[in-house]
Amino acid sequence: MSPIIRDTSEQTISEIFSLADITVNGTRPWDIQVHRPEFYDLILCDGSLALGESYMAGWWDCLSLDQFFFRVLSNDLEQKLKKSRSVILCSIKATLSNCQNKKKAWEVGEKHYDAGNDLFESMLDKHMAYSCAYWKNGTSDLNEAQEAKLELICRKVKLQPGMRVLDIGCGWGSFVRYAAQKYGVEAVGVTISKEQAKLARERCAGLPIDIRLLDYRDLDEEFDAIVSVGMFEHVGYKNYRQFMQIANRCLKPRALFLLHTIGSNYSTHHGDPWFDKYIFPNGMLPSIEQLGKASENLFVMEDWHNISTHYDKTLTTWFANFDQNWPKLQDKYNDTFYRMWKYYLLSMAGSFRSRSIQVWQIVFSKGGTLGGYQNYL
Repeated sequence: MSPIIRDTSEQTISEIFSLADITVNGTRPWDIQVHRPEFYDLILCDGSLALGESYMAGWWDCLSLDQFFFRVLSNDLEQKLKKSRSVILCSIKATLSNCQNKKKAWEVGEKHYDAGNDLFESMLDKHMAYSCAYWKNGTSDLNEAQEAKLELICRKVKLQPGMRVLDIGCGWGSFVRYAAQKYGVEAVGVTISKEQAKLARERCAGLPIDIRLLDYRDLDEEFDAIVSVGMFEHVGYKNYRQFMQIANRCLKPRALFLLHTIGSNYSTHHGDPWFDKYIFPNGMLPSIEQLGKASENLFVMEDWHNISTHYDKTLTTWFANFDQNWPKLQDKYNDTFYRMWKYYLLSMAGSFRSRSIQVWQIVFSKGGTLGGYQNYL
């Protein structure tokens, strides 16, 4: 690449960043410091994938990544670049194949959730809840905020002692454990992560809880209530309808199903290329339209609650925990992993802060709640 072309690419990227009041090599927390001149050509060529990979490689830094991404996303800077090769390839792959079929569905378990229970224990709360907390009444404690979220879900599906509850995508068992201890229910939790299943079984020992290493498509039994928290992002648009059909099949008449998912402001058929490659293989976010079509004639939508602003604080707290505990982890995970994980957590925090993506808790009923549904905010 000639110096003239490189100067042009540097000028172009600098001008685009300036639209969000971001200065290249500036002095404010959200300004970026570029260490390699090749950075500019790479970003122009490959967009968000290049931005993440170049950060992992140490080509640029930023004192406050969450503030940087808040500004980037609030000003739609990605729309100022031409569609990158990686985005086009993601779109083609998602169109030509079912990236979340029964065989591929296990990839995210192996790559992300099996990364190491020590990693997640160092970052999460005592309940091991790996989804948006509920910072009710200004609480500043992650344990309390996650417990408030678990309590909110229990109340929304109206748990009662003796009920049999299904958790699709149970993680390390945070919800089923809380529900069994607090509400006296029996529970089945399913996950596609071997490490999650192993630790969840240990944490739920002695409780009426069955943790299964199982794909949701293999479920075929009735429950008094169903929840799915932070799992639908792995289902994929080609499988949304089937997921809803299975939830309907497994839910007793008039019973409630709560779906907690990150959501997109617009319909798409693929995820972000960097996140797809490094964090959540084959992941994508549903839109309101896609959820509506998937659930049509299967459920009555009783309540739709957006708690997305709570995820900003959850993610920055997770990063603070991860950063504080890094000295205990760095013998197992290298510096590139640290930069990757920091980029993941803080870019997501900036995304929720900008309202570019949402978190929805949707309560569905099978056949409608007679007399109307009461929420528990």
